[in-house]
Amino acid sequence: MQTARQQDPQPLVAAVRGATKHYPGVLALDDVDFEIGRGEVRALLGKNGAGKSTLIRLLTGATVPDSGEVTINGAALTGSGTQRTVEAARLGVRAVYQELSLIVGMSIAENLFLGRWPSSMGVLSHGEMEHQARETLVRLGLTLDPRRRVATLSPAERQLVEIARVMIGEPKLVVLDEPTSSLAAAEVELLFKAVRSLAAAGIAVIYVSHRMSEIRQIAQAATVMRDGKVAGTVKVAGADTAEIIRLMLGHSEQEDRLVGAARGGDTVLSVRDLAVPPKLSGVSFDLKRGEVLGFAGLLGSGRTELLRAIGGLDAVRTGTVLLDDKDITRASYGERVKSGIGMTPESRKEDGIVPLLGVDENTVATDFSKVAVNGVISASRMAEAAGDIIRRIGIKTARIDTPVGTLSGGNQQKVVIGRWVYAGSRILLLDEPTRGVDVEAKSQIYAIVRQLAAEGKSIIFVSSEIEELPKVCDRVLVLKEGNFVQEFSAPGIETDALMAACL
Repeated sequence: MQTARQQDPQPLVAAVRGATKHYPGVLALDDVDFEIGRGEVRALLGKNGAGKSTLIRLLTGATVPDSGEVTINGAALTGSGTQRTVEAARLGVRAVYQELSLIVGMSIAENLFLGRWPSSMGVLSHGEMEHQARETLVRLGLTLDPRRRVATLSPAERQLVEIARVMIGEPKLVVLDEPTSSLAAAEVELLFKAVRSLAAAGIAVIYVSHRMSEIRQIAQAATVMRDGKVAGTVKVAGADTAEIIRLMLGHSEQEDRLVGAARGGDTVLSVRDLAVPPKLSGVSFDLKRGEVLGFAGLLGSGRTELLRAIGGLDAVRTGTVLLDDKDITRASYGERVKSGIGMTPESRKEDGIVPLLGVDENTVATDFSKVAVNGVISASRMAEAAGDIIRRIGIKTARIDTPVGTLSGGNQQKVVIGRWVYAGSRILLLDEPTRGVDVEAKSQIYAIVRQLAAEGKSIIFVSSEIEELPKVCDRVLVLKEGNFVQEFSAPGIETDALMAACL
């Protein structure tokens, strides 16, 4: 293991010295030192709650350390509040967060130049703005029209536009927080190309990701955080994955077992010839009681659209959805929830949680009537109901009423799943349930899913991470060009075969 400065170091772009940061009841950073040099791509690893986000907030000026110093290009950040953020931005710090900040009602060009629109004699110059925007997009390998409204873009296109925004001006340090969580393989390559271009121009890049395969392709070194401290910094080329995981967890990774022989009882859900233009055309499949059924496919293959159609969120053009042989094709979302279908959304931050409400309120949100007395929510009943789910699912929270937005990504996802367990749902539609969570939380979610299946619940599990499907699914169906093209059954579901079928 090596220290934070690697061999043949480049001039420092950013440094954190002796940084400590407390939040109520939490020591987020404990005497942390961190450095990154010019033109370096540094991975920042650690499970949720390890201190990565707090370290990033120090570098962007969004947080002031209780003690210690932050310097950018040799200049110490001295301000507070928004002044400190402006100071960091002026020194060249840029960040792209997992939760995007684009204004969907504006064009791509307007978003790229938000707050720094080019003007002539006090009048906004649309032509110049669109010209510069087009040049920036081309540098990223994008052929998007800068006049397009962001609302018309796919999630992946929005992510790439967000990344393009930090390339404008003269950035010195760029932080990318889980930048590929919504990107397809081809778009990931575009991102890597952009990151390499930034590094070649002398810009330092901090790359936050839970995906070791990406880290090995893009980063020279990886800094691992654990419990608010820097556990170590290693050169990626010579680092063993098991050693990095030991640094992250403090112990060896618990190996996830592959699912044994496929099992399942009677058919509970039957979909026949379902068409939802333009993505789906004549999809058919059966889901059995106690089965975990995986949907694999590239981004844009229609996986989310299929779940939304089954859950009653999107209308279908043709085809049928049968629940226990009863036709629910035209049933509303609310009617399907009452019949026992629950769905967790692809984006938990945008659609899955109410961040400022407590864990208890988020958990019982699927049916407040169960914790009400004469139409008024009972605090004691809500606490009892939520407490049962917290214990059953293994949600880590200081208090039952802690705002759910302050929990780690893995614990937020457990709350989203737990609310449907509380609702008594028999069929769970899980869309990207492990996106943006660390390796330990992933294993915990796999165990939760398998336990629910053992209790007789039927689960559809959608994931962009092909390698996790054999760890949790009894069967996997591959969706391509609007239809299922291949089926795999446990045991012996192989990642390479799944990927080949998707491609």
